[in-house]
This record gives sequence, structure tokens and C-alpha cells, in this order.
Amino acid sequence: MEEQKYNDLKLGERGVMISIIAYICLSSLKLIVGYSANSEALKADGLNNATDIIASVAVLIGLKVSQKPADKDHPYGHWKAETVASMVASFIMIVVGIQVLYGAILSVFANEHEAPDLISAWTGIFCAIVMFLVYRYNKNLSRKINSQGLMAAAKDNLSDALVSIGTVIGIIGSQFALPWLDPLTAVIVGLLICKTALDIFRDASHHLTDGYDTDKIQSYKDTVLSQYGVKGVKDIKARNYGNNSVVDIVILVNSNLGIRDAHDISTKVEEVLKTKHGVYDVHVHVEPN
Repeated sequence: MEEQKYNDLKLGERGVMISIIAYICLSSLKLIVGYSANSEALKADGLNNATDIIASVAVLIGLKVSQKPADKDHPYGHWKAETVASMVASFIMIVVGIQVLYGAILSVFANEHEAPDLISAWTGIFCAIVMFLVYRYNKNLSRKINSQGLMAAAKDNLSDALVSIGTVIGIIGSQFALPWLDPLTAVIVGLLICKTALDIFRDASHHLTDGYDTDKIQSYKDTVLSQYGVKGVKDIKARNYGNNSVVDIVILVNSNLGIRDAHDISTKVEEVLKTKHGVYDVHVHVEPN
């Protein structure tokens, strides 16, 4: 299983590399057209994609570090490196988001607004289509390899596609004697950047502080209770090592059972959690009842 996990991380790198290439190309295009066509919203969208480059590079580094085997200083491996990288990326994104908000708000309250050239709208439409295709690819790949990090990247791809659509709406609206709509859309883009950054930070900090989905824990418990020989579950905990789940569980068995029989039951519990729920590692403690 461990070898397959490392192979999945390598596949995840492919999805992140596609995102990085797309962000480099699209952010350059948006910034060039945004400045030439005088579109604050498109420039803000371009800066948004620029932060996504940094975030994607951080995730890529995290994926590579996560593949390092366990050593003396990291006896459990380096699985959490991807989560740490995501948190660093969120800090970078929030700074850029605030910068975009600051510039956009100043533009909204400026005395004069000039409607941007319509080519900026066509640029936004093209970029939205490209990002939606990248989102579909990364979403399917993340489900295939069960990668939380890549799924988060896919959701970021989708949000970028939606941001580009919002940018187009603002640009088109500015053509109808509503030039203030373009910088106002830039404000919304800045808020979306900040929201995405806070969401990434929240998820990363939740993982790093050993937070875990309570619904999953309940499903693990139900599965264990359905196993022959298990009379009860005294305690169950779970935590994440990167994309890998580790479960600690205390089960109750008949006090008249021999050591071998109790061991067989605990082995069955380990196997069913790994096969049915994809748990990476299980620690079972048996107590008599």
C-alpha cells in the first residue's frame, strides 16, 4: 500500500504541473491585456492567477517532500509536508488579495472611470474555459488517486474559472455606461482571493492540529462493530498524515477468548478498515469484556 501511495503522489504532481503551466500562461495574458485594455477587473484576475502559481508551486514542493521515506527525525514519514505547504501558500494569497482589494477600492472611488476595451471580456471568457477544463482534469485525477491536496487545487481551478466569468460580467457591464462596475468587480475578485486563502488556511490548520471528520469516525466505528467477535468499541480516534488516515481504536472482546483468537479479531478489524475505508494504518488495542 505504501508504494502505491508514493505512486499516487507522483501522479498528483502531474495535475499540479498542469495547473502551474495554465496559471503562468493565463496570468501573463490577463495582465498584458488588462493593462493594455485598461481593465482593473482583468488585472485583478491576473494577479489572482499569479498567486495561484505560487500556491501550486508550494503544493508541488509539498508533494515532493511528502515522498521522502521515514528517517530518524521523521519516524512517521514526511506526509504532512503537503499540508504545511498549503498553509504557506494561504499566507501568500491573503497578502496579494489585500493588495488587490486596496487598489480596486481606490479605483472605485476615483472621480473618473474609463470603460475597458471589449477585448478584455473575450480574454476573460477564453481563460474561464481553459480553467474549467483544468478543473475537470484535476478533479478526476484527485478522485482516482484519493488526493485531498489535488482536490483542493481542483476546487481552486473552479473558483478561478468562476472569477473569470465574474470579471467578464463586470467588463461587459462597464460598456453600458457603468464603468464603475469594472473596478467594483475587481473588489469582488480581491474578496474571493482572500476567502480562498482563508479556506485553505482553515483546512490546513485543521489537519495539522489533528482535526478529523466526525462522520468518517462514526462510519469506521459502525464497520468495526459489524465484525464477528467485536462486542463493543471503547474508544476510537483518527488523524491525518497528509492524505493518509491513521486510526487508533480500542475494541472489546469476550473475556474468555485466548490470545490468538483476540489477535485474529484485531487483525480482521485492521484489514476491513484498510480495504473498505482506505485507512492507511490502524492501531488496535483489545480489552476483555
